[in-house]
Amino acid sequence: MPPLRILHCFRSPVGGIFRHVRDLIEEQVAQGHQVGILCDNNTGGVFEEELFNQLTPDLALGLHRFKISRSLGPTDILLLGKIHRVIAPLKVDVIHGHGAKGGAFSRTAATIMGMTGRRPVRFYCPHGGSMHYSKWSVKGKIFFQLESFLEHWTDCLVFVSDYEKRQYIEKVGRPKVSVCQTTNGLRPNEFAPVTTAANASDFIYIGMMRNLKGVDLFLDAVHQISQIRQEKLSITLVGDGPDLGLYKKRAKLIPDNVDITFHPTMPIREAFALGRCMVVPSRAESLPYIVLEGLAAQRPLIATNVGGIPEIYLQYADQLVAPDSVDALTAAMIGFLNDPNLSPGTKVLSDLVSENFSTRLMSEKIMRAYTDALFDPTGYSANNSIF
Repeated sequence: MPPLRILHCFRSPVGGIFRHVRDLIEEQVAQGHQVGILCDNNTGGVFEEELFNQLTPDLALGLHRFKISRSLGPTDILLLGKIHRVIAPLKVDVIHGHGAKGGAFSRTAATIMGMTGRRPVRFYCPHGGSMHYSKWSVKGKIFFQLESFLEHWTDCLVFVSDYEKRQYIEKVGRPKVSVCQTTNGLRPNEFAPVTTAANASDFIYIGMMRNLKGVDLFLDAVHQISQIRQEKLSITLVGDGPDLGLYKKRAKLIPDNVDITFHPTMPIREAFALGRCMVVPSRAESLPYIVLEGLAAQRPLIATNVGGIPEIYLQYADQLVAPDSVDALTAAMIGFLNDPNLSPGTKVLSDLVSENFSTRLMSEKIMRAYTDALFDPTGYSANNSIF
């Protein structure tokens, strides 16, 4: 394959999307491709800025940051013009949109480019995004109509879990374009076990501070445990996000027999060591890196049965907790306090992740899809179509 010029477009450089993009870029640069990023300039903190500092030398097509709002608005029209003026001179072969906003801007800008010159192939991965909305809600109906329209400006849809694919079919419709189904992946060095710190908390939450991730459920479960058990309890929360201030206020309502510590985002393996058991209380997910990373590092983990998480646990999915239930989460956490040796065991689950999730396989599938879209005249391929 000749070297390609690839631009990744997404809104928020935090969490799983940013990790997914960084993994892809690492693999693509190693293969000799030229890569760039277009994203928001108003999200992320010190930790993410350091990641950009590490990544920038590998971005031959540059780092392009704009103020991109989370919600739709009239300013998006003006922003689209700015994005188009930046993208057009790059003469990219592939523009890969991630998340709803990144996918909308990237596909629209690429389509406009095709009206006056050579058009790059247009890839889009929802990463959950708009798929988390109910198809019966007003917002959901608007977003799914937009997704359906934008599919006409798409050469290939990328899904990182079977759950994400099913949600798209149910809420948007059966794709009429090429489809690449892959999974998020990990590097070999991420399977080394993490040693728990001597002063670790009983439980730790790591991730975005927003209700979609169930942080409020976690705090409510801790509150219940403090009333059921008289023993001292400790928890740690690591991360940033729009609801952080609300959670700090909520934490003050929890009785004094619970020690609560908040930390900003930090390297994930440093965070793992701060808790004896990690809790992932999400209301919705696609295929979350935090679960893959936690299991790979052999951390005891309590997670909810949502999204693509059962696809990670496979035959052990019955160990997952009912979502959006404080009582179910409380019971699971008390179960760990009574017996920290969670079934089926951390090494078993780490081996399961190792067998099924790697950055190499993820990159290979996506690069094959790029090649098919660029060089297959029909835009379809038996290797990439799952229908």
